[in-house]
Amino acid sequence: MLAVARYLDIHSELIPRIATGFCAGMARTGRTCGAVSGGVMAIGLALGRASPQASNDPCYPAVRAFLDGFNSRFGTINCLELTGVHLGTPEGQAAFWAGDQIEHCTEYVTEATRLVVHLLEQNKSSLAR
Repeated sequence: MLAVARYLDIHSELIPRIATGFCAGMARTGRTCGAVSGGVMAIGLALGRASPQASNDPCYPAVRAFLDGFNSRFGTINCLELTGVHLGTPEGQAAFWAGDQIEHCTEYVTEATRLVVHLLEQNKSSLAR
C-alpha cells in the first residue's frame, strides 16, 4: 500500500499504520496475504468512493482483477498456502526465517504492487486525487 500511495503522490504517516495488522496473513493468522490486503487497500485509496452513497465502480472491478491476477500468478491469496508455514506460532516463524521465506514475500509484495499500478494505469481517468 505504501508503494502505491507514493506512486499516487500521497504521503501520510497513517498509511503504514493502518496496514500493519494485515501483515503475515492478517496478524499472523495465515489468512489473506498482507500484500494482497495492501493491494486492495491501495486500489481503494485510488479508486474508492468518497461517501457510502457513492458507486463502488471502478473500485470493485479493479479489486476483482487484482485478486484474479495475484491468484493466477501464485495459485492462492492466502499467506499460509503461500509460505507453507503458520506465522502465528514460534515454530512457524522459525521455519519462515530458516527457509528464507522473506524472499518469497518480497516477490508477493512486488507482484501485488505491479498489478495494482497496472490496474491504476488502466483507470487513470477515475483516480481520486
